[in-house]
Amino acid sequence: MIRSFLLSAAAALLLGGCAQAPLRGTGDLGVVIERASGSVQIIQSSGATPLARLEGLGDLSHASVVFSRDERYAYVFGRDGGLTKIDLLTLRIERRVIQGGNAIGGAISQDGTLIAVSNYVPGGVKVFDAVTLEQVADIPATPLADGKQRSRVVGLVDIPGQGFVFSLFDTGEIWTADFSHGRVPTITRYTGIGQQPYDALITPDGRYYMAGLFGEDGMAQLDLWHPERGVKRVLGDYGRGQAKLPVYKMPHLEGWAVADNQAFVPAVGRHQVLVMDARTWTQTAAIPVAGQPVFVTARPDGRQLWVNFAYPDNDRVQVIDSETHAIVADLRPGPAVLHMEFTGRGDQLWLSVRDGDQVQVWDPYRLTLKTSLPAEKPSGIFFTNRAHKLGY
Repeated sequence: MIRSFLLSAAAALLLGGCAQAPLRGTGDLGVVIERASGSVQIIQSSGATPLARLEGLGDLSHASVVFSRDERYAYVFGRDGGLTKIDLLTLRIERRVIQGGNAIGGAISQDGTLIAVSNYVPGGVKVFDAVTLEQVADIPATPLADGKQRSRVVGLVDIPGQGFVFSLFDTGEIWTADFSHGRVPTITRYTGIGQQPYDALITPDGRYYMAGLFGEDGMAQLDLWHPERGVKRVLGDYGRGQAKLPVYKMPHLEGWAVADNQAFVPAVGRHQVLVMDARTWTQTAAIPVAGQPVFVTARPDGRQLWVNFAYPDNDRVQVIDSETHAIVADLRPGPAVLHMEFTGRGDQLWLSVRDGDQVQVWDPYRLTLKTSLPAEKPSGIFFTNRAHKLGY
């Protein structure tokens, strides 16, 4: 009798607790940036369900997000230097600090204990404890000729071995910061890598770091397996070159794609997606597309590439067959498509339509619109499966 009563009481408490705060897994969650209002939506991909809107995150005009290894926390990097830690389960802001004056993104370390932020102002990288957001390291960038300003830092990503790698836009350098021996980093500098590296990518295995150069043709590549070999130039035709097209929006190299042993990269100032052999890093093709591509996003199985464009073609999305390089669909989701994100297993493609104030969910196999959600000037979309990928 006593045992039966205790079991009944425990069941009642469990049911009561569930009624008050439903249990929810983190692997089904994501974040949508609402850039104009300084807010984010927390969403659940199953059922395309909005869960909460959080406000007060500052300037999100160039915001990006990384996730803790348990997928519970999202770290939002704002353009105003804000670093915000969000609890995706309690649906609230956990902590927020202003760490700089003008920031351009960040990364989380391999073990999930460090958050690094790249800054335009004051220039350099600051590193924080992932739990408390207390600063643990400050890595000033190279001073400019006037001695008063530091180089702007771009292309910051995490690398294997508890480190980060990033590029210095104004001084043409690549630096690595090794935190494997504690919270005082070992810095290695590679100078003279090319003019104006503006963004960078890292291969999925974490071996190659490549910075796109805006000031000259080509990309600068650092082989992290053999850093003693220094930085070399690859994809010599990548960049502005002889093209006369104005660059309305710089491509984001985090939005490149690898499929079928090929790397697909958005060209700068051209209506092309460039194709490289992902083993030799030589260009093998150039795919004509509708406009200047911003993101090239691969379906997780690698069979499709979804491409969006800068103004004035930013109402379009084209879908490319990765094997034949043929354009298999030319979609018109709406005005100002800013970002695209697949769910982890590729059953959904989410895209933000900024000037339509909505986020759309597409079936990437049938190429049909499944549903849409209202959002205030949405831009970036980020799902928690990024927590388990290098460079995200």
